[in-house]
Amino acid sequence: MGALHEGHLSLVRTANNTCAAVAVSIFVNPAQFGPNEDWERYPRNFERDCAMLKREEVDLVFAPPVEDMYPAGAVTWVSVEGLSEKLDGRSRPGHFRGVTTVVAKLFHIIEPHVAFFGQKDAAQVAVVRKMVRDLNFAVEIVACPIVREGDGLAMSSRNAYLDEKQRQDALVLQRSLRRVKELWDGGEKDAARLIARGKEEIGKQKSVRLDYFEIVDPDHLEAVAQAEAGALVAVAAYCGRTRLMDNVLL
Repeated sequence: MGALHEGHLSLVRTANNTCAAVAVSIFVNPAQFGPNEDWERYPRNFERDCAMLKREEVDLVFAPPVEDMYPAGAVTWVSVEGLSEKLDGRSRPGHFRGVTTVVAKLFHIIEPHVAFFGQKDAAQVAVVRKMVRDLNFAVEIVACPIVREGDGLAMSSRNAYLDEKQRQDALVLQRSLRRVKELWDGGEKDAARLIARGKEEIGKQKSVRLDYFEIVDPDHLEAVAQAEAGALVAVAAYCGRTRLMDNVLL
């Protein structure tokens, strides 16, 4: 959705190292914002984004106007039922319907062989992969590692909303995941106990409001009782009005 940062550019570089030609879509998608979310204030800097992509030697920037993607009278949606109501979808009803509809349109228009997504949006990756399987899109979905700031905060366009104190407070998301990973590495596999320790860590930062802290299967997003290798530990929380996400694969 634009407001590009090093996390986005890491996807571009992976694509350039993998594919003969690389296209980047920039589209702030109104369909994935709820009525009280940040559609109007979402950061937009198209010229800066294009300059960054030119330096990365991207072949094509696809930046359609909203009226082209959602023409007047359009009533067709793509919805991955069940999966779209988990994790972020539970907190943001209708969000993933907007994501899968626009991604399906992008895939149909561009017809890519491979599409690169960031692991930070782990639920989105799972939902898009399920859509691709169910609708027989001839595209491989590749999830690329989370890129972090020097202090560990996961890169996000929404980090620009944070003031200096909120920016420090937000580090509790990474600390909570690190705490769970340390316990898991030490032999603790009971998901409920691991989740309790993660929530306990979040609770130490009183200014941060937890949305969810879960341990799930990364493909189906179903909660697990035992955290085996490959399980996804996912957290979302609010720092002020800003909703941030982070996760780790065990």
